[in-house]
Amino acid sequence: MLKSDSPPKKPAEPVEVELAQALPAVAARPLHRLVKLALRIVPIVLLVAAVFVLRREFRGLSWTAVAQAMDGWGHAAIAAALVLAVLSFLLMGVVEWLGLRWAGARLPWSVAIVGSFLSGAIGHAIGANLLVAGAVRARLYDRYGVSLTQVAATTLFNGMSFAVGLATLGGGGLLLASHAELAATAIPVPLARTAGVALLAGSLGWIAVCALRHGKPLRGFGRSLTLPSVGDSVLQLIIGVVDNGIAAGIVWVLLPHGMASYASFVGAYAVACVVGLLSTVPGGAGVFEGTISTLLPSAAPAPLAAAFLGYRLAYYLLPLVIASLGLAADTAFRRR
Repeated sequence: MLKSDSPPKKPAEPVEVELAQALPAVAARPLHRLVKLALRIVPIVLLVAAVFVLRREFRGLSWTAVAQAMDGWGHAAIAAALVLAVLSFLLMGVVEWLGLRWAGARLPWSVAIVGSFLSGAIGHAIGANLLVAGAVRARLYDRYGVSLTQVAATTLFNGMSFAVGLATLGGGGLLLASHAELAATAIPVPLARTAGVALLAGSLGWIAVCALRHGKPLRGFGRSLTLPSVGDSVLQLIIGVVDNGIAAGIVWVLLPHGMASYASFVGAYAVACVVGLLSTVPGGAGVFEGTISTLLPSAAPAPLAAAFLGYRLAYYLLPLVIASLGLAADTAFRRR
């Protein structure tokens, strides 16, 4: 968890203090401006690129064909998508409880699950997930005596669980998919295998770092970070894999049978999630769909567009509506 470890400093002369404060600020100013400019430009570029990709992939697409594809889902596929969405949010609640425990906050399961759902549903849909979800957590957990540092640590724990789970799932999918399955995508087979190894190495590396640095905090910028235990990091990976696999399954179960194997699909899903997150567009809207459409060129446009709509409804829109109503009810209750 995060702690402050700033040692007491010897009083310095006024001139020394002014120079020490001014020089780093002057040196960092151009870099800071470049970073701010990049953060403004990159999302716009990715969103524009996504629009062009979607126009290319779905050119001439008939909404009648999309509606027919949705009619072809059947009650079983719709029920499966909704059940998978519920399971995904429940697993997020488990990670939330583990993160709160790691941060030193002991809250009941029910509180952690509700807090995870409200912060996750709103953060996913609005974008800037870490900031938005952290703000919602801070508001909800304040009444239980959870500090802002513990909220930040919990948010970081959740983010790492998602990252290692997505990396493991995507890497495993790229390695387990057959040559023929990968050939049906736009990912070259050698690149897919190399990326799969790199993703799995990164996930296992996280567990190795937690094992080697357990009890030895990482320090920097006046803060110290105690990494999770090996057991918690393994749970992060396992739950993260299952959670991301379930989320990918929401799209996959809505696709026509045989359009894409699950192993090859999760590879494309993982890449699309990363690109969508980097775009900072709320929910990766457009960027996520455009990336998957590019990586699955053999998929028919109408069923793919219909699956995207179903995924957004089950995993984003419906949870957002429920979470917003829940947050509004909580606000009214607290005011009373």
